[in-house]
Amino acid sequence: MCSLVPTRDAASTRVRRVLRLHPAQAVVVGFSGAVFLGTTLLALPISSVQGEATDFYDALFTATSAVCVTGLTSVDTATHWSGFGLAVILLLIQIGGLGIMVFATLIGLVLVRRLSVRSRLNAAAETDAVGADDVRTAIRGILTLSLLIEGVTFVLLFVRFILGYEYDLGKAAWHALFHSVSSFNNAGFALYSDNLIGFAADPFICLPLCAAIILGGLGFPVLMQLRREWGRPLRWSMNTRLVLAGSVVLLLGGAVYITVIEWSNPQTLGAYDPASRILIGFFHSVQTRTAGFNSVDIGLMYDETWVGMDVLMFIGGGPAGTAGGIKVTTFAVLLFILITELRGEGAVNIFGKRLSRAVHRQAIAVVLMALAAIMTATIALMFITGHNLDRTLFEAVSAFGTVGLSTGITYELPPAAEVVLVILMFLGRIGPLTLGSALALRQRRILYEYPKERPAIG
Repeated sequence: MCSLVPTRDAASTRVRRVLRLHPAQAVVVGFSGAVFLGTTLLALPISSVQGEATDFYDALFTATSAVCVTGLTSVDTATHWSGFGLAVILLLIQIGGLGIMVFATLIGLVLVRRLSVRSRLNAAAETDAVGADDVRTAIRGILTLSLLIEGVTFVLLFVRFILGYEYDLGKAAWHALFHSVSSFNNAGFALYSDNLIGFAADPFICLPLCAAIILGGLGFPVLMQLRREWGRPLRWSMNTRLVLAGSVVLLLGGAVYITVIEWSNPQTLGAYDPASRILIGFFHSVQTRTAGFNSVDIGLMYDETWVGMDVLMFIGGGPAGTAGGIKVTTFAVLLFILITELRGEGAVNIFGKRLSRAVHRQAIAVVLMALAAIMTATIALMFITGHNLDRTLFEAVSAFGTVGLSTGITYELPPAAEVVLVILMFLGRIGPLTLGSALALRQRRILYEYPKERPAIG
């Protein structure tokens, strides 16, 4: 007689089917779970200094900002959260930063595995970052590099807090740990009510933070290749070259732009000596790579500075790293497509390699999705809050780019506006990655073609 009781093998098969998620779905499920857990913990009375339950919207906003390593806050981080609450935020930042690197790297491995044998070998030779079948090595490398960079930053900050500010050992260690993790993961959370304004002219605090932010924003594949082939730039992949070249141009260009415009602003750079002005200008250029610290009041900057920072925040950092934005590589691809079109050439060539046409479409799709999300959120924020375009656009770009810089309106936002920014932060953190992976993993073979026709352009 046939038994109707499911066997252990049948049950395990169903479990494997449930767990067999598309990589893009795994990203969404993983980050959603982290946000839910963080919201629950931060809403507990033990998480606040007053010992009272935190408003749901503030807990959700802070948890999303921490997991998405954004740095926008609806309450004062330094005064609202207890030691337990700050520990939860720090854990969420670490989970969010490491999680995005692990997910992005694993998606890259999945992409390589779905190629043919010949294409797989070519891809492995080109990227030269992680082996096509060595997931454990990739994850171990991510953890090692992350802890190493955070550890070095911790030591530098710890020594400075003790020698320069006479912190006791416990306070110096806690502040160094929190800010080293926050900086490498490009989170922008700080333990001071004015963020880092008190350290604006201190290079021994600002420069280590900048170094950690830049390294975190380069992305794991770039860091791995630099570690292996630092002295052999001719063997660097297209991805590594684009990220490095683009990062240098954006960092220096942003520093010059911000410094020149704000040089005589008495409420920002104008209040400091020339050397400090250069430091502050460079520091804020680095922050637009989606870090979110600020050493002067962003709300007192000129409107022209905000526009330039909008562009820098929109671009962001490198792929498979802790930075957000559309990514330097996406922007570089579009730039080379434009140059190729202006020259009238047929193929897009970058550093002696021809760019796949599929990458053209993926880059355009990511940028259009980002623009649509930012414009929709900006309009919604203007309707809800009544603020002008400059401030709401800055807030929207900062949220989508997971930057965390603010003109000062975040604290006064109503719950509906907080929800808009929560959605935008979540989309900005996982949107480009999931969309890019979904497009790259989508292999639909069509056995026919329609006749060509050309509409008028321009």
